[in-house]
Amino acid sequence: MSFRIPQSLKTEHEELHAELAQATKAGGRTGQAAQAVAQVMHVHFEKEEEYALPPLGLLADLAHGKLEPGMSAVLTLTDKLEAELPAMLEEHKKIVAALKALSDAATAEDKLTYVRFAEKLAAHASGEEEVSYPAALLVGRYLKTVFARAKPDAVATP
Repeated sequence: MSFRIPQSLKTEHEELHAELAQATKAGGRTGQAAQAVAQVMHVHFEKEEEYALPPLGLLADLAHGKLEPGMSAVLTLTDKLEAELPAMLEEHKKIVAALKALSDAATAEDKLTYVRFAEKLAAHASGEEEVSYPAALLVGRYLKTVFARAKPDAVATP
């Protein structure tokens, strides 16, 4: 069974990537600061798209009581997220610090579009910490509980 990132989250990531790419072309300190953000953010976004966000694709089905045995395969992703969460939160701190530098540079150069972008991306990181990551972890914990009650060996990850 494959797990798909909810389209709204996928679109948001694509838009943030596009805006960051534009910021890297802004020139001056702003462009340099945006490049620093891109360096710390690129690998982080790849991790999110690999294992942090796909479990969220099951939320609607789970909320409607739909369960399939193949859903247990998501536990590989949620277990990895749980193990990697401290490192991902540290990466967020580095991203937010780089965004502060971007905001400061953009403010100094009167490039307010990039100040707003830095604020938007920082809010995105907060949303992941407050909602997306905990929800993905809950998907895994819920499925472990449900499958353990139904059939103890169903919890084993493939």
